[in-house]
This record gives sequence, structure tokens and C-alpha cells, in this order.
Amino acid sequence: MKHTWKLFTLLLLLFACESSKFDSEVSLPKLFGDGMVVQRDEAISVWGRGIPGKNVRVSLAGAVTSGTVEPDSTWVLKLPKLPAGGPFVLEVNKQKVTDVYIGDVWVAGGQSNMEWILKSQVIGAEKEFAEGGNPQIRFFKVPRSYSAVKLDDVVGGEWKVADSVNMKGFSAIAWFFAKLNNQEKKVPVGIIESNWGGTPVEGWTDVEILAKMEGSFNEQANDIIKNNESWDAKLKENESNSQMRDSMAKTPDSLAVLKATSISYDDSNWRSISLPQGNPLQHIAWVRRKFTVSNTENVTLHLPYLDQMAYVYLNGKLLHFKDWGASMPDVKIPSDMLLKGSNVLSIRAVNTWDNQPRIGQEGEMYLLESGNKISLEGTWKYSNSTVEPHLPKVEWYNWMPGMMYNAMIVPITNYSIKGAIWYQGESNAGRHEEYKMLFTTMIKNWREDWGMGDFPFLFVQLANYMERKDIQAESDWAYLRDAQTQTLELPKTGMATIIDIGEAGDIHPKNKKDVAARLWLQAKKVAFGEKNLASGPQFDSLIRQENVLLLKFKSVGDGLKLNDGGALKGFIVGKEGGDFQQAEASISDKESVKITLPAGMESGEIRYAWADNPEVNLTNNLNLPAVPFRAKFE
Repeated sequence: MKHTWKLFTLLLLLFACESSKFDSEVSLPKLFGDGMVVQRDEAISVWGRGIPGKNVRVSLAGAVTSGTVEPDSTWVLKLPKLPAGGPFVLEVNKQKVTDVYIGDVWVAGGQSNMEWILKSQVIGAEKEFAEGGNPQIRFFKVPRSYSAVKLDDVVGGEWKVADSVNMKGFSAIAWFFAKLNNQEKKVPVGIIESNWGGTPVEGWTDVEILAKMEGSFNEQANDIIKNNESWDAKLKENESNSQMRDSMAKTPDSLAVLKATSISYDDSNWRSISLPQGNPLQHIAWVRRKFTVSNTENVTLHLPYLDQMAYVYLNGKLLHFKDWGASMPDVKIPSDMLLKGSNVLSIRAVNTWDNQPRIGQEGEMYLLESGNKISLEGTWKYSNSTVEPHLPKVEWYNWMPGMMYNAMIVPITNYSIKGAIWYQGESNAGRHEEYKMLFTTMIKNWREDWGMGDFPFLFVQLANYMERKDIQAESDWAYLRDAQTQTLELPKTGMATIIDIGEAGDIHPKNKKDVAARLWLQAKKVAFGEKNLASGPQFDSLIRQENVLLLKFKSVGDGLKLNDGGALKGFIVGKEGGDFQQAEASISDKESVKITLPAGMESGEIRYAWADNPEVNLTNNLNLPAVPFRAKFE
């Protein structure tokens, strides 16, 4: 019995000594928080800071590893590959991170079309909200930030479970993509959103790499490296201005509003503007217009075009607030807000994107009084500075080489992922000749930083947009799409073509579900190794037979077809460097298209879907559109 107690006491002492090895305080990056998702079947990195020389132990789902804090206060440990599952508890010394799932993790990057959230008029969003979300899908939104130096952590953010409330603010494309991943692979899914509207690809790439390359970005890249300290000061001042601007934009001066929106307010010192034609509006712009009604019942305001943020007041009271990205509905006016006879409508409009608010559209500015239109077009009074002061100037420094990469990519590159989904390119269209080089460089840069080899990188080709023209050989958007196609030369890349589901009048098409579905087809093939048809028809080769070109396509599935039952559209042909004309085209067989050349054309170039907004109808049996291309012939 004495020996038993001695052994028990010894075990207690050993346990106490072992426990004391791992009781020092450690800090974790913001990505490590309750509700997180880590990548299945990949070694899982866990990292942070601590007291130099102290021990760190990490455990998750039965796996344990330990190590020591480095002299510079950092530590990095790797857990072995683990299968999908959860929820688990991640333990790091005495800290516990709960509700942890193991599944597939994707980085969702790019500009506004990737950033675009579900609640902003996305087709099918209401159905998603009604279904209530999915607790196995979680999002981490990296806050917008930029830096002249590489940061070791993101500036904020937290994991959010996809419930009916949280999901409204999720990237629409990433949500639909994550949902498909979860449904088909039966695993939890984590999305790390790191995107920012309007941004060029060089802002997401290491400035030290860009400084060694030739291009329009080179001078800025070298200046950032050479004058790093002064850039750091500029950025801090700019960020202060940005916070002040956003606060002013979102928080109207209540006393000023009370005065400027009242019927009795004297606006004689305001200038006149003719809406919707004129647009001298800037900063926090105010406009006023008087109108009369004979009836206060059943009156509706129809003013769908207000860009970007707007506060609409009637007779001194707030009638409606339109936020950025939200639609402006027809607003039924409460009868107690109206007066029989004279009334005044006031609008406070702000556009933090380009500092040029826009109000109204021809034929779309009126009141409906019991079905009768009262036009609001014509003369309004306006002021850019009388009511509220000018907004502070904010530069788009985040667009500069490496700035977002330093703050929004570098801090997450230790986090194991399945791959990346990307939608960007609009902001580089004017410099399309550089895009293949820049985009390829960025992908290689990310892959090297993550240290996971050639992880899957899936991207969206630019949608059709702007005015439709029959022939537009010198389209910047067409050249940019071509550069995106050329990027497929990199291994384990995939491209979703959406040349058929854009909108002529909106750079942010609202059909995000089909975009995500096409990205998912690429994911199944590139990331999961399936043998599925993932693309629309892709040009493969051509043969000339006298005045006929036979174009052969791959990725045709069961065969080429037209999605509208009409004639084959979208092909143009021209002499090299010369004028183009529409080409006579028809489907020749399951995988070929026949082009009849104009008389006397000995050599030249054939192009398909080559315009900002081309009219196209060639697909495969999955109704995936043919990929835009150009090819020379002789």
C-alpha cells in the first residue's frame, strides 16, 4: 500500500511539472478565434507570440505538438493532417478556442464583384436568407487596410457563422461557392474574405517583386521601398482623413439638417441645377425642390437613381436612407408627412468613391399622386458647402503597389488553405497589356508565400458590360479577358467565363449564383481532381480550306450548340491590323465551327466575343458559354 501511494505521489509531481511547462501566456493572431475553420488533410500551422524561451503546446482533435518561443518572441507550430470534422476545441497552453471545425478553407480575393454582399440586390438572396444559412459555413472578413510595411497580423475581423443575419454581409459569390462545397463534399467550409472594391492587381502583390519588373507600376514601387518611412507617415495621415470623411458622410449634422430640410429654410444663396442633366455635385451635396400636391393620401416617391449614399427628407423629416450598395425603392409617403399645397423635398447625397454624388435619371424622377405623375425633373437648388463642410481629401494609396498585400495578404499566409477564388480585373482594363504579367506574378507570389506548392487558384473572367456594339476590335475589356485566358498557362488554375450573364448598365451584375456555380465546376476539376466538364467551349485549332476556316473546340461535352436557336453570333474577322467585320459562322459538327471568309482575305485574324459587351450564343451542353478568343490565319 505504501508503494502504491509513493507511485501515485510521483505521478502527481510529474504531471504538475509537465503542466507547468506550458502555462506561459501566449497571444494568437486574429484568425484564431471561436468558430474558426482549419484546412483538412493539410498540416495545420498555429502561430503567435510569447515569452522567449517558454514552452508552447497546441492540441486539436486528439493531435498534439509543442515547441519553444523564439528569441524574437514568435513561435510557429504545425499540427499533423487531420480529417474533416468538428466541433473541436483548439488548446494553446491555457487558452481555448472553441467551436473549431476542420474542412475546406478558401481565400476570396479581388475587387468589388467579389466583395459584393448578399443583401445588395443579389438575385436569389431572399431565398438564401429564408433558408436560414448553414452552421458548418463560416466567414472571416479581413478589414480593409493597407500598409507600406508587411504586417504580422490583420487589423481586425472575426469568424462568423453563416446564420440568417450574418450571411447578409457575406460575399455573395463566396457564399454560393461555399454552399456548393459543403453540399457536395459534406465538409465544413471556411471563407477568408480579403478583397476591396476598385483595386488593381498590383496592390495585392509584393512591392519588392514589382520593383524589379518593368511597367507602369515600377516607379511607385521603387519609391515606396526607397522612402518607406515617409510613406508610413503619409498613410497614417490619409487613414485619419479617411476615418473623418466616413464619419462625416454617415453622421449628418443634426442641427444643420433641421435647418436645411425645413419648408421655411432660405435657400436663396444656393445655386440652381437642372436634374438629372447637370451634375456639379461634390462632397456632402444638398439639393432641394418644392412641389405641390392636392391630396396627401397614396403618394409615392419614385427616384431609383441615387449614387452612392443618400438621405431623403420631406418637410424636415427623414423619409428614407439609402446606403451604399442598396437599391432605392419606391417610397410610399406617409400622409402625415405631406401638406396639401406646397412641400419641400431635400436630399443629402454623398459618394465617397469619386466624390461626385449623382441624383436622378431621365424619366425616373417623379411623384405618383393617386396614379398621376408629378415630375421632379428640372430646376433644383443645390449646395456643396453651405450646409456642411467639405469632406477631407483621401487618396487611394491602397491601390499602390504592395499596399493591400502587406496588410491583408501577408498576415494570413501561414494559414493552410484549399485554394483561392478571385474576381478582379476591371481596374486594370486600361492597362491590359500588363495584366498577364502582373496577374501571373501575383499568383506565383501568393503560392510562394503560402508554401503549399501550386494550390488551386480559380478566377472569374470579366463579364459583358457597357454599351453593346456590333464590332469593337479595340475593346480594353476584351484585351483584359484575353490576358486572363493566357494566365491559364499556370498550373492548377481555372477560369469561370461569364460573358453571357453580365449587365450592360451595371459593372456589378447581380447574378452571383451562376458565377459561383461556374467557379465550383473549376474547383471540382482543379482542386478535387474530378473529370467533370468545367468550362465552356475553348478554341483549340483552325484549318483553312480556301475561303473557309474550320475552327476546332475542346470542352464541348456532348457537342456545340446555340443557346437561343438563332444564327451563330459573336465572330468578327479582319485583315491583320485592319478593319474588322462580322463573320458568317455556323456550327459544322459536334466540335467545329465553320467561318466563311470575305472574298480576297488571304490572311488575318478571327475573334470571338471580342467587345465590351458582345452578343454571343455559342455554348456546350451544360450551357457554359464559349471562351472569348482570337487567332490568326493565313
